Amino acid sequence: MAFTMDDSRPIFVQIAENIEDDIIEGRLPEESQVPSTTQFASFFQINPATAAKGVNLLVDENILYKKRGIGMFVATGAKARLMEKRKESFYEQYVVAMIREAEKLGISKGQLTDMIRRGEGTK
Repeated sequence: MAFTMDDSRPIFVQIAENIEDDIIEGRLPEESQVPSTTQFASFFQINPATAAKGVNLLVDENILYKKRGIGMFVATGAKARLMEKRKESFYEQYVVAMIREAEKLGISKGQLTDMIRRGEGTK
């Protein structure tokens, strides 16, 4: 788990996002077991209830499911659901905001497209 805590957001949300990232990036394939809430609590030195709250967010979204007596697992189709969720979030957070700002600055669609193309390949 390569993870840095961000004090500006709730820890349980960060744990859920960390698990999501691991699923999207292939570190947690579908039907694989995720670390237990005890492991998360120990690793991040937090209350196990806080860790469970983060895991349960993903259970509520059908990203994870529980095998009684065994642990939590990544649901089939979880990666595709997460990708769609993140794409929609990306659209709302970045694309819509970029278009609004471009309109304020008088940047045409053509100029905006040129700017995006100019940025391709940069890291």
